[in-house]
Parts: sequence; C-alpha cells; structure tokens
Amino acid sequence: MREPTGRELDGKVAVVVGGSGGIGAATCRLLAGQGARVVVGYRSNAKAAEALVAELPGTGHLALPVGVTDTASIEAFRDAVLSAIGRVDILVNSAGTTTPVPHRNLDGLTDEIIDEVFASNWRGVFATIRAFAPALKASGAGVIVNVSSIAAFKGFGSSIAYCGAKAALDSMTHTLALALAPEIRVLSVSPGMVATGFVPGRTSEEIERAGAATPLGKVAQPEHVAETIYGAIRYMPLSTGIRIAVDAGRAL
Repeated sequence: MREPTGRELDGKVAVVVGGSGGIGAATCRLLAGQGARVVVGYRSNAKAAEALVAELPGTGHLALPVGVTDTASIEAFRDAVLSAIGRVDILVNSAGTTTPVPHRNLDGLTDEIIDEVFASNWRGVFATIRAFAPALKASGAGVIVNVSSIAAFKGFGSSIAYCGAKAALDSMTHTLALALAPEIRVLSVSPGMVATGFVPGRTSEEIERAGAATPLGKVAQPEHVAETIYGAIRYMPLSTGIRIAVDAGRAL
C-alpha cells in the first residue's frame, strides 16, 4: 500500500462496516492515515477490532459491534456512533458472507444459504444506508462506498446466490445514487479475487493461480481495494452511481 501523502480527510468521520476484516481493515488504516476519525464496525471479533483501533494513526477511533443481518443491531450501532462522535461523512459497507456452492449444483444452493447471502450482502447494506442516510445528508458531502464484486456482472463467483446478491447491490448503488443526490454520492467498488480468507476453503494457491491468469498477472491485495475506495471518496467528486473494478483485468 502506498504511504499517505497528506491528511486529506482531516475533520471527516468514516464508518467502516466489516472494518476488522481484510478489505475493511486495510480501508480503516488508509482512511485514518489520511486524517479521518474511523469507526470500525465488527460482527463478533472484538479483540481484532480493538487491536486495529489501537494501531490506527490519529485519535478518537472507535470499535463498535454491529450485526448487519439484524436491523435493530444496525440502528443501535448508528446511535452509538452519533452519540460518541455526532456526525458521519463517509460510510463504507464491506461486510458480507458467502457459502461456496458450485454453480451446477442447483440442489446444493439451499433456501437457507440464499437467504443468508442476500441478508448479509444486500438487505444489511440497505438497512445500514437507511440508518445512516440522515447523518450523511447533514454532512452535505456524504459518500457511501459499497464493496461489491465482479461476480455481479461476470457470472462467476462463490455461488449463484452471491453473484445475484452483488448484482442487486450494484443496482441499489445506482438507484440510491439518484435517490440520495445531491447530498450523498454512492459508488460500488468491485474486486475480483482478493488475497483474503473471505471465501471458505479457497486456498492461497488458488488465489495465486487466478492472479497469474489475469491480463495484468497480479494478485489483488486488500490494500489495492482500499486505495480504490479512498480514490472514490477523495478524487472522484463528480462520480456517483457507478461501479469500479479492482481485478487486474480479470473481468475483461
């Protein structure tokens, strides 16, 4: 990851849901390095979230629990953020889950898996945006970045449900970019395969082979995605409702 070049987010408050995971943690580090006060939203690993907060540059960062499939938990999380800090300028939705199921195995993609994938990757994102929208509007220049996937438009991914949920997420990004303008911009950042443990059972060898097969021949790291999220926030003031691929050309 490149070294921060300044404190371009001084005075901003960034909420990163799924902030203790690979992409989320890299995003927290980069946004804090640029001067933002960061709230690390985590599901269950309080120890990892608190350790991340302790290493972030700057002061005033928080780690708070949130379950994205539980609207009451999201609203309690929002209330805790606003009670502690009083404002939100940036919302990054990087939480989500998946259960790998081969696409040809239609019977293996059970209703329970489908409901869990859509609840965590779509409904939870919408509920989080709904909860934070008033605060982001009050900011006057709010930004929402949804972490999506090239699975949304390429038809390959950990399961058909995951592809569908991310496609729905991109549609939500487009629709909310219209609905929440002009006070809030909404964008999707769409990684390909990233070197994290997000997909259960996926090995480092598989990730390396996938990276080597891309046009650029590189493996995407969490920091690459974080830099793209930061770029969307800081350097794309006239962009909204779009998706930005971070995949070394894998989707071509």
